Amino acid sequence: MRRPMEPAAERKAAGLARAGACVRVVAPTVTAGLEAQARDGLVDLRRRAFRENDVEGVFLVYAATDDAAVNEAVYAEAEARGVPANVVDDPAHCSFIVPSVVRRGPLQLAVSTSGAAPVLAKRLRRELEGRFPEDWAVYVDLLAEVRALVRSRMAGGEAERAPVLEAACDLGVLERLRAGERLDAEAVYAEALRAARAGAGDGR
Repeated sequence: MRRPMEPAAERKAAGLARAGACVRVVAPTVTAGLEAQARDGLVDLRRRAFRENDVEGVFLVYAATDDAAVNEAVYAEAEARGVPANVVDDPAHCSFIVPSVVRRGPLQLAVSTSGAAPVLAKRLRRELEGRFPEDWAVYVDLLAEVRALVRSRMAGGEAERAPVLEAACDLGVLERLRAGERLDAEAVYAEALRAARAGAGDGR
């Protein structure tokens, strides 16, 4: 493979590594982001052109270079060996399609056009990145801690727990964190519990 497409190759490699895959990148030159991933031990970087046996023994293949001929060769070799392959931005040379994903800690937002319009999927992903900035990761992590407290302290089952968890999502926690308020799981749990009990007392 020649120079990877930016930033597609970096995103694909990073996503696979996060999922626990053993990632091999074959390219004579790479982007700074892929260099960093190699230094961190996230990918096995092989600085050379693609060879047919690079497809041997792998689970799936991405082709994400700036050379259409190389991408087609990678796809053809993968097809010949029965290995699922995806050529970035080329639905005709994909045996599987993946969504565009926005990750904010545990929160994952996926957009797919089923290969019909990859550019639109990318545009929608960028819109979601703006709509859900990085602080959503802190927010979701905090809600996860609250949920753990609810599960450990409320033995009444889902009927008892659900109103508290719903209340936790209705407290404006994200906006309050953005305003600089210091909130932890204990505080949010206690406030959500009071709100849920007040709601039950109102007959809601």
